[in-house]
Amino acid sequence: MDPGGSRGPASAGIPVIVADVAWRRFVPRAEHVATRAARAAGAAGSVVLADDRTVKRLNARHRGRNKPTNVLTYEGLAPGPNGDSMGGEVILALGVVRREAAAAGRRTAHHLAHLVVHGALHLRGHDHHQAGEARRMEMAEARILHRLRVPNPWKRA
Repeated sequence: MDPGGSRGPASAGIPVIVADVAWRRFVPRAEHVATRAARAAGAAGSVVLADDRTVKRLNARHRGRNKPTNVLTYEGLAPGPNGDSMGGEVILALGVVRREAAAAGRRTAHHLAHLVVHGALHLRGHDHHQAGEARRMEMAEARILHRLRVPNPWKRA
């Protein structure tokens, strides 16, 4: 991560690390948005607001894909009492998140919240490789986002 990054509020044990300060320019109160979304999704761990270059490097190293992606998750080491991960990291790429939000006609803050929830659900063991899994994960995301008053990203406008 960028050594010049800063930490946001560690509310409910969820630190938000702003590795790219440009997040603050494009998403007012980015740390607050990320913390609320992570907490609502039951995340334990940290959220890193990074740039595309950082996420591209991590994606190439750990997934063999030499391009940035919107969100990466890294599970913690110890399982929790329900078999869930005890933590991990949710890492987001600002440029990708902004481009995807613009293409979908959504606010960047809403897309950020959605992707933090998505990453947090991955850390809790959810996946979307099979159609049934994907539908269950989408429904869980929609329920959590509704509680946050974020529009359902799966409904057409």
